[in-house]
Amino acid sequence: MAYIILDKTKLKSNFDKLNQLFKEKNINWAVVSKLLCGNKLYLEELLSYNITQICDSRIANLKAVKQINQNIETIFIRPPAKRSIKNIIQYADVSMNTEIETIKLLSKEAQIQNKVHKIIIMIELGELREGIMREGLIDFYSKVFNLKNIEVIGIGTNLSCLYGVLPNHDKLIQLCLYKQLIELKFNRKITYISGGSSVTIPLIYHNLLPKGINHFRVGETLFLGTDVYNNTVLKNFKSDIFVLFSEIIELIEKPIVPMGEMGTNVEGHSVKFDETDVGKTSYRGIIDLGLLDVDINHIWAKEEHISIVGSSSDMIVIDLSTNPNNYKVGDLIEFRLDYIGVSRALHSKYIEKRIKS
Repeated sequence: MAYIILDKTKLKSNFDKLNQLFKEKNINWAVVSKLLCGNKLYLEELLSYNITQICDSRIANLKAVKQINQNIETIFIRPPAKRSIKNIIQYADVSMNTEIETIKLLSKEAQIQNKVHKIIIMIELGELREGIMREGLIDFYSKVFNLKNIEVIGIGTNLSCLYGVLPNHDKLIQLCLYKQLIELKFNRKITYISGGSSVTIPLIYHNLLPKGINHFRVGETLFLGTDVYNNTVLKNFKSDIFVLFSEIIELIEKPIVPMGEMGTNVEGHSVKFDETDVGKTSYRGIIDLGLLDVDINHIWAKEEHISIVGSSSDMIVIDLSTNPNNYKVGDLIEFRLDYIGVSRALHSKYIEKRIKS
């Protein structure tokens, strides 16, 4: 059975570096745990750190967090679905919102559960994912402030996730100005300007982050050490916290080019081959993973001479070239993963999850 390992020493190293960075800059930060897919083993490790807030986009994952530590403040980080309102109030202390009708439902349910539900209002700054349009900001807030059992604790924005719009000093200054505008207009205190995520961290190192940005939501940089802004790895951060292993279940020298009339594969793709490869052979292995478990575009073998040549629902075919390391059936192939690669692997119930001390 394929398995994935979380190296807790490396994870703690990344956490400590981030915690120190935000502490020095007087910035609050929340860990975005959605990558872990609610896995209890990994959540228990994460929650053993000095964490005060956890963010997730799945209410089941926030429920898992609360079952481990009821005192962790949980933040639901996508606009709530109306059919999930009851569970949002029950398991999320905070939610990020863009729709006034949804907030009205949160208000009603919060009254039923005798809770005060906190919200962060997301503002559109160009990424065109979630966020209210800026020209409607004042009218929106005037309606929200009148709702019972709702406490507006912040404004925020999302950048980079959909189209790759990068944060910069000017965009984040706009967010700070909106906070000042709201406070002056309504004489209300806004605690958080949640304008930071993994992609925003490099602005801190380059002294380009406006002082008003006082809340970050960080997942990818914690778990993968990523400098999302520059698509690289931050200095002194660990990028190999997660490692995937899969067993070779067949290894035979075979032709490189298939034989016979060609149709489409399981994904509906027509595969093309280089005619110069006709007649050539290589050692081709099959491993115990498939498209149902991983995204082959987001994992790669640690050894450079091993490549993925194709996949079906439950098997992946790899090319080992001349098999210089003399792999045999039963041996394990080690894979590295990016953010999507890790999330897909952790989402699969067919991949065993382990921790390395």
